[in-house]
Amino acid sequence: MTKIASQSYFQDVCDAAVAALETLGVVVTAADLATSFEAPNKKGFGDAALPCFPFARQLKMPPPKIAEKVAEAFHAPPAVVKVAPISGFLNIWYDPGIVASEVLPSIQEAQHRYGASDEGAGKTVCMDYSHPNIAKPFGVGHLRSTVIGNSLKRTLEHRGYSTVGINHLGDWGTQFGKLIAAFREWGDEDELLREPIKHLYSLYVRVHQEAESDPSWDDRGRQEFKKLEDGDPANRELWQRFRDLSLREFGRVYQRLGVAFESDAGEAFYESKLSSLIERLTKEGHAIEGDDGALVIPMPDTEEEPPLLLRKADGATTYATRDLAAAEYRFTTYEFYRCLYIVGSAQALHFKQLFTALKQIGYEWAERMRHIEFGWVKFADSMMSTRQGNIIFLNDVLSEAVDKTRSIIAERNPDLDDPENVAEQVGVGAIVFWMVSVKRQKDVNFDWDEVLSFDGRTGPYLQYTHARVGSLIARYGKQIPTSSVDYKTLSTEEERQLLLQLADWPRRLSQAIQFYEPQILASALLDMAQAYNRFYQNVRILDGDQSAVEARIVLADSLRIVLNSGLYLLGMGAPSRM
Repeated sequence: MTKIASQSYFQDVCDAAVAALETLGVVVTAADLATSFEAPNKKGFGDAALPCFPFARQLKMPPPKIAEKVAEAFHAPPAVVKVAPISGFLNIWYDPGIVASEVLPSIQEAQHRYGASDEGAGKTVCMDYSHPNIAKPFGVGHLRSTVIGNSLKRTLEHRGYSTVGINHLGDWGTQFGKLIAAFREWGDEDELLREPIKHLYSLYVRVHQEAESDPSWDDRGRQEFKKLEDGDPANRELWQRFRDLSLREFGRVYQRLGVAFESDAGEAFYESKLSSLIERLTKEGHAIEGDDGALVIPMPDTEEEPPLLLRKADGATTYATRDLAAAEYRFTTYEFYRCLYIVGSAQALHFKQLFTALKQIGYEWAERMRHIEFGWVKFADSMMSTRQGNIIFLNDVLSEAVDKTRSIIAERNPDLDDPENVAEQVGVGAIVFWMVSVKRQKDVNFDWDEVLSFDGRTGPYLQYTHARVGSLIARYGKQIPTSSVDYKTLSTEEERQLLLQLADWPRRLSQAIQFYEPQILASALLDMAQAYNRFYQNVRILDGDQSAVEARIVLADSLRIVLNSGLYLLGMGAPSRM
């Protein structure tokens, strides 16, 4: 049997819960229960709690009664000293000595691989994220997709999955016809070479403003895009320049974020596949012509959902057509176990239609596709619009974060070694953490004072805690003990709470993958950091009996290891000094 979360004491607990539930007629696996356990929400309610509410409908019994019966049938393994039913939960108390003797040596042995597993071996996950539009600035709206995707990619790889990061660039469509027309009218070669994205973006904004009073710009845009589609050499060359210059600029941002992709095949990559796709879907009866001459794939509930538009009445295809072609290509190429689209909530209807259309076509693998949606990013409670010109350039945001961090470092620790590198790690890390520390579906409100705070639930607070543990280890000045450590000396409540947070890390990793939610990892790391700081403030770690000091230093160093690993999984640096 594969161990759950690589911890035998927790495996034993899950197995005991499975056996207890079986006496009630509930058939469930230990793996199913593993991610259901929760930390009790009240002090004194134990160390872990299994909710019994999911079994109420099957058993036709209130959850508190189920919890009572499960507690009666629960044969406690050695690590469990007490179980009790509380308000519909099976609450469990652990023996800290037994937990510590398993968890802490396993962390020391595994190091960065603590909590890793081979659960994803042989499974490929395609991940469509970031996907900025060429010839436009990389804005903070694309940042959230980028950092969520990057964190999920690292976490999936930590659990043995093969991942294919796909940057599905917005590099096709009628807007490029407008941009080509605008560049020919107002473009400046010197400006294009000096600051390509800012110059192209200014043209993009200007042409849309002009089109509001002069509709002929829309016609010019359509004409130029038609020439681009037809392979006009001059338009193709100009479009390729825009794309190459954009990728060069995006690369600078990705380097700062530590992000890399296996593919940058954008919308244009699939353009050559669309004619045969449309012909096949029409021939098979999946696509029909609507009353207005457009080609569509009807949805099952036509009253609730509009059809998926494949080709407009004027013959132009849509990004939905390209997404269909991309889905087919990705499965044919990668035979994915999952295909994830890390895209904002505003596109929920589009992906619902896309997945429905793929199922109607007859692809069983359409069930493997997921829309990993997220909320808006707001500055000062306002959202951004590229057409209106009020987008905020991400590189400017990152640089400002680093500048502000550099000032904080100069004030707090002017003698710090390599302050530039630390400022980059902390400033960029603060932005990344702010994006992943909020639940995906919620909007993110950006506030500089909160983002860069070294106190509270922030990225700099986590990084500072990591550095603080490193300083403690340096003061200890010896090798971390690897054997003959008496973990029963970890007797204070502060030690117990930190230990349990470390023990819970593999389960939180499993939850982050189950729900595709980096916020779970961010929250777990913050809980650990806060537990450590209470431990640091209230326990004289380096004083007292040698056996107690050794156990505490292993506990502290184990936190350093998990924080370092966790910061990496979130996409952040882990400075050793701050």
